Amino acid sequence: MRKTYRNFLAAMAVGLTCGGGLSPVLGQHTGGEVGVVSHIKVLSEKVPDVSSLEAWKKSFIKEPMSDKDKALAIFNSEVTFQNADAPPQEFLQREDVVLDPIKLFNVYGYTMCSISAANVACLARYTGLKARNSTVNNHTIPEMFYDNAWHMLDADLIEYYLKADGAIASTPELAEGITAWLKDHPDFSIALKDKQARYKYMTQKGWKANGPDILSRNPFYDANGWLPTGDFAWGDTVQQFAKIANTWESCYSMGYEVNVQLRPGEKLIRNWFNQGLHINMDLGGRAPSSLTATVGNGSLKYSPKWGDIAPGRVGNGTLEYDVPLASRAFRGGALKAENIVGKSEDAGGAAVHVRDPAIPGLLEIRMPSSYVYLGGQMTFTSVVGSGGEIKVMFSDNNGLDWKDAATVTAGGEQKIDLKPLNYRRYCYQVRLAMKGKGTGLDALKFVNDIQHSQRPLPALVAGDNKIRFSAGPQEGTITIEGAMDLADKDAGKQLRWSDFHPQVEGLDIHKKVSLEGTGSVIFPVKTPGDMARLRVSDYFISQGQDSMFLIEVSFDDGKTWKTVDQPTKDDLYQEGRKFVARYVTASDVPPGTRAALVRYRAVGNSTKSLCNARIDADYKEPAGGVSPVQVTYLWQEGGVEKKDVHVAKTAEETYTITCGATPVMKSMILELAQ
Repeated sequence: MRKTYRNFLAAMAVGLTCGGGLSPVLGQHTGGEVGVVSHIKVLSEKVPDVSSLEAWKKSFIKEPMSDKDKALAIFNSEVTFQNADAPPQEFLQREDVVLDPIKLFNVYGYTMCSISAANVACLARYTGLKARNSTVNNHTIPEMFYDNAWHMLDADLIEYYLKADGAIASTPELAEGITAWLKDHPDFSIALKDKQARYKYMTQKGWKANGPDILSRNPFYDANGWLPTGDFAWGDTVQQFAKIANTWESCYSMGYEVNVQLRPGEKLIRNWFNQGLHINMDLGGRAPSSLTATVGNGSLKYSPKWGDIAPGRVGNGTLEYDVPLASRAFRGGALKAENIVGKSEDAGGAAVHVRDPAIPGLLEIRMPSSYVYLGGQMTFTSVVGSGGEIKVMFSDNNGLDWKDAATVTAGGEQKIDLKPLNYRRYCYQVRLAMKGKGTGLDALKFVNDIQHSQRPLPALVAGDNKIRFSAGPQEGTITIEGAMDLADKDAGKQLRWSDFHPQVEGLDIHKKVSLEGTGSVIFPVKTPGDMARLRVSDYFISQGQDSMFLIEVSFDDGKTWKTVDQPTKDDLYQEGRKFVARYVTASDVPPGTRAALVRYRAVGNSTKSLCNARIDADYKEPAGGVSPVQVTYLWQEGGVEKKDVHVAKTAEETYTITCGATPVMKSMILELAQ
């Protein structure tokens, strides 16, 4: 039986990695063998896949494309998945806000100008285009370089400006055209307080005929001079681009990707609606307008033109895990299950209980999520023997440190509020240490509230909808990312870089990673399965031509090191920039490796500051495999509830959902089929 199962998994691995041929049938495994199914995707032909940088590129960058077409595709992808709004704050990256474009697309769907500009720069450089950001009056905008010139394409306010020859203007060209016009119109005010006066001029004098020529060919202004978002207009553009303040860029991060993983008993619910929950709700400020905005109206009135078929923008959902204690399946979904036995193995006692009462029994569960946690509840039914106890501990730094969450000395239903423990996190671990004869658990369940964007969900339209399902590769990821410069007032809101136990040389571990001269930060990386690759990113600012951070890896505990990235002079000083963003992959991992070191090594005499650093260690799930996945769609047609339940039985599968009328999307539920 074991040999047959292994042969089946080997066949499945071929099916998942080889193009063409037949997809293998899921569900031919022996019961309880598969502990987790990874990289589950459900895609609609109506919504582009932006689940990773690679998926985004495949969706938007089509070869052969000119550099101009690539720049326009980058601009349109940012407009498609981001709405201008108060930004989400995770206190993880520089400036406290979220600065990873793929994370923003999938988890939030809204942000402000400086971050939108950084998104464009990130995607442009990932595609191979040069990019830069500039600060103008009360606004930050991006530019991309192609056809031997810079071109301003602002996806935040949805604007670019055509010159007389049809080329898209640069920021300096906009500023020159506007300031020349202002010299001929000395009575025209660009003071912030005179906004209404500018709007009056815009409508009464005619923005197109009597304004700066450089603004007259904007393809996005309506007849009255308003931009697609409806809250900025020609009168704001004249004020904003009258002066270029400086060239500056928010320090973005790279490496996040969506990896939906499901274990027996686990369920992911993503909704095309929300319960009013959002990442900033503990900060006392106003909620983002995107929380209540509806597609086609208000701040989202433009979005249908960019293919938005969701009802709104902010979604709330749940990630639930009802641990299958009654069967052996719980072992495959656990990080550790030591000195405990289940009823399927020992009929006496609780569903799981201590095997040898002379030593503690340990059950350790990891809860990774592609979507940010906003709280939730852990419930369990305890059975405590005479003199025994169950100690519950929590870790949010990959098990490096543990916090006591509860100590239970009596039987019955127990509840733990997860919000103080998992808020703003994407992964946590829970350890249950059971002592005493007869001590154990009859039930264990996690229900986590999550925030996600509605925009990238595979929504439906009237008529036939082609749905594509896929599963694999069967890999998980351990992520190391902590705030590099977290203010004292924000302590407790997020992990700091020092929480991942780095080895430091020439640095103060209690401060941000900034130094003059040489030094290093080494992060230890451990994975629960064989490491497949290391994906490493950073963003640093250098004050000297020879000063930089090298990225190096070691797979032999520091005996030898390999440099995986060293910036060139052009990287450091291209167009006067003194900052570098990188995303590199180390794939030559020795077989069987489960531990590595990643070193950011500072060289050169001048000052350099490591603004963001992220390490993603992809590993083969030890209990990973394939199993039938149930996909449930819920929607309404004319107020009537509709439902489609499909069990995907192959690793890659296409099917059709037909809607008789325009659907109002409600929910998508993913779980392993019973």
